[in-house]
Amino acid sequence: MTRRVFRILAALGLAASLSGIASVAHAEKRVALVIGNNDYKNVPKLVKAVNDARTMGDTLKQLGFQVMVAENQNRQQFTETLLAFDRVIEPGDTAFFFYAGHGFEIAGQNYLLPTDVPAATEGQEELVRDASILADRVVERLQNKKARTSILVFDACRNNPFERSGTRAVAGGGGLAPMTQLPEGVFSVFSAGPRQTALDRLSNDDANPNSVFTRTFAKELLQPGENLVQVAQHTRRLVSEMADTVRHKQVPVYFDQMVDDVFLSGVVKDAAAAAARPADPPQQKVAALPPVSVPRVPKEESTNAPIASFSRHNGGWSVTFSFADPTIGISWRMAGKGDFRETGFMDTLDPRTRKRMPNPSIELPVDAQAGTIEVRYVDASGDMQGPFPIKFDPEAALIRDQRKILDMTATSWLSFRQFNGLLVYYSHLVSYRCAIREARIGIDTAVPDKVLKLPACDLRDPSAITAGMLLYEKLPPATQFMSVELTYRDGSVSEVKTFRTANRSNN
Repeated sequence: MTRRVFRILAALGLAASLSGIASVAHAEKRVALVIGNNDYKNVPKLVKAVNDARTMGDTLKQLGFQVMVAENQNRQQFTETLLAFDRVIEPGDTAFFFYAGHGFEIAGQNYLLPTDVPAATEGQEELVRDASILADRVVERLQNKKARTSILVFDACRNNPFERSGTRAVAGGGGLAPMTQLPEGVFSVFSAGPRQTALDRLSNDDANPNSVFTRTFAKELLQPGENLVQVAQHTRRLVSEMADTVRHKQVPVYFDQMVDDVFLSGVVKDAAAAAARPADPPQQKVAALPPVSVPRVPKEESTNAPIASFSRHNGGWSVTFSFADPTIGISWRMAGKGDFRETGFMDTLDPRTRKRMPNPSIELPVDAQAGTIEVRYVDASGDMQGPFPIKFDPEAALIRDQRKILDMTATSWLSFRQFNGLLVYYSHLVSYRCAIREARIGIDTAVPDKVLKLPACDLRDPSAITAGMLLYEKLPPATQFMSVELTYRDGSVSEVKTFRTANRSNN
């Protein structure tokens, strides 16, 4: 069964030293995220990816990194983990991302496969894209957080996970494609070269818990005085030599866009300087990543306490209460303001009490301020229960309500119309823009690579569409489909949705 285990590790800070020749990249702090996926549901399981992640986590801890380890991540968990990592990266940091698991290359782009990636066959590349994490987006996220140094290591160059007897596999490769167009400050390492596969073990007698690449790379990282390029070069030579012993071709590759030499372990080798001046003990720094937030059911003061849902409309707010117990009367007030008011009754009998059902809803004005609603009710025995406090935050309630609507109406995010050419309308997204931090679209690509500019949210009239607001774009006449990905105000990211122009059928 898929498990998600987060280990938040305290780290000791190791100071990187300057040599007389090469300058060393300094950062405010060192943070790392390592992910290992073994327990795949629909494609072959792996054996050593989780161990590889744990080994890398322990290694990076020794190098002064604050480390987050995540295991067996499905698509949603993978996204939440990346968001948690985003939150701890600050400008100037050194950020290290390590992934062990299935990876897949489609049309020159690399995808990291969550554990719930669907089984796909020929012609279903889009299923894989939509359900996976694009490696380039990981790079982009680190760049957006203004990390000074970004190091990405992928031990994911395994066989095509979609190959099955009796079917034709989805078009793509088990090995990963080169990442040659990296921005400045990024260093990436792959466990095998293009179209090569990485070995988990050298023979049936090989009892090492780690893959051939990770066991080697982790040791090289701890060698004092080696910069990143030297670490990668030594790893490449050692792994290639080991693979040759079993007549397998595996040559790890790296792509270097660093300006400075980066040393993660100790000082530059200089025997004379070392003999003349003993090394100072490293300064002790203890820090820990905050745990990844996991939604939990709020703890109520009473098991009989009601819950409330808020919905914004043109006339104000509708608030609907939900009670666990049968009720024969409901009253409410804003905390400390006047007497309790009855909600009235509906023309419906409650079969549990055989009496008219109390109206569970109230209305609040458009300009209602944040505060506490006090609710009480009369139970079936005639006893008064409460009052119970319910917090009302207009902005938070609006975002939750619009997010819920967007999730339920995903097939309406885009629509197409032929009018002096092909037009795409996104008025639905404009109507619920207060819940959206960023909308991205892709034209004839399953990777949303363009930011769609939406009007600013107006909390006084959030759904208003006024004159001058752009609601559509003109598309090239031959456009076949568009993809959409939303980043919500709470930082979570939607699944990539695909909208086809020819037959109007949407996924």
